[in-house]
Amino acid sequence: MQNSDTKAMETEFHVRYAETDAMGVVHHSAYLVYFEEGRSQLVRDLGSNYADLEAAGYRMPVTEIGVRYVGSLSYGEKVKVHTCIEENLSRRITFSYEVFNPDTDEKLVSGFTKHIWTDKTGKVTRMPEQWAKLFPEKST
Repeated sequence: MQNSDTKAMETEFHVRYAETDAMGVVHHSAYLVYFEEGRSQLVRDLGSNYADLEAAGYRMPVTEIGVRYVGSLSYGEKVKVHTCIEENLSRRITFSYEVFNPDTDEKLVSGFTKHIWTDKTGKVTRMPEQWAKLFPEKST
């Protein structure tokens, strides 16, 4: 899923009990939260954060999500999320994700989220200049 010219950022944490279902595994919806954590960490690793983005009057609403599940995690296991920018255009950006069990290095989930840039009223806008400097421009 990741382009060879894009460096993946990663974050690692433990599965929390509230993220599991009656079968004792991470509920499928929790992986979207893991994607968000990966995306947030990528932005921090690039030198900014979502709070700065919102304070400047911008938003990045999700417009599309794709997820492929091939394995699962259980309460107490570690999660490692690799995140990279798959596509970056003036008004939209796509992040790709791979979720691993860091103890086995097994890839369990992969996916993407597509976002558009808006102002705080929801009007589509161009990527703010300070973020354009952080994100490498690329198209797929």
